Amino acid sequence: MNHNRLTQTTGMRVFAIINYTMLLLAAFICLLPLVNVLAVSLSSSNAANANLVKLWPVDFTINSYRMIFGRPEVHTAFWISIQRTVLGVLINNILTVMMAYPLAKSTKVFKGRNAYMYSLIFVMLFNGGLVPTYIVVKELHLVDTIWALVLPGAVPIFSIILMMNFLRQLPGEIEEAAFMDGASYFTSLLRVIVPLSMPVIATVTLFHFVGHWNDWFAALLYMNNMDDYPLQTMLQAVLKGNDIKTLDDAKLFADVSDRTLKSAQIFVTTLPILVLYPFLQKYFAQGIVLGSVKG
Repeated sequence: MNHNRLTQTTGMRVFAIINYTMLLLAAFICLLPLVNVLAVSLSSSNAANANLVKLWPVDFTINSYRMIFGRPEVHTAFWISIQRTVLGVLINNILTVMMAYPLAKSTKVFKGRNAYMYSLIFVMLFNGGLVPTYIVVKELHLVDTIWALVLPGAVPIFSIILMMNFLRQLPGEIEEAAFMDGASYFTSLLRVIVPLSMPVIATVTLFHFVGHWNDWFAALLYMNNMDDYPLQTMLQAVLKGNDIKTLDDAKLFADVSDRTLKSAQIFVTTLPILVLYPFLQKYFAQGIVLGSVKG
């Protein structure tokens, strides 16, 4: 008996070591491209263009970052991106919760559930197209406002379906107990459902954050003034424009290349997501699994 236990314990330890080794190797492989991008962004243009940079900067320089952050318009764009992301995530999350909650009920409780679900599925698969969307935004006088960046995508249907499926697997007795204590549907949603739904809320929050932070096309479409561009769109303009306004700009452009600038852009725009993800990771896996259990 002791021999079997010892063998089992040894086998479990060996399996754990192999498992952790493989996971660390996989994580290292996933990080290699990002490390390479960072190394290229901190290397000279000659080294980057000659493909001499691997995982460590060659001829270390921060001129690419000076080129990006040395412009006042980039600072303004960064602040606009923060506003757009915070406002957009807040609107997305509120509408996701408010729509997923009734859709998680049965047709006995919410008689119009199926009609709403068919409508959501239809508009998720089909849309009016780019030109009609622009006309609607223009007619609502949203062009050149931050609302043009957040309202067209205010209802994230995939997130609603994900959260709806999560809510449907919660025990109904929990909400029934709240009703017996005199709670209304709204009170039950805020005091019972939302606290229990933090894993899926964290999951959709990450989706919404990445979507708003990475989006550059909406501002290019709805903003006529570069002063209203968020960070992603502004960096696209800086990289493509390469406008030299001062002698310092001329010196910086002489020391950087398109590849080092793009690498710096990738790292700058990815960093906030890398910082946010570890705080949501433990909820993310649980939320994405539980939210896809039921149809």
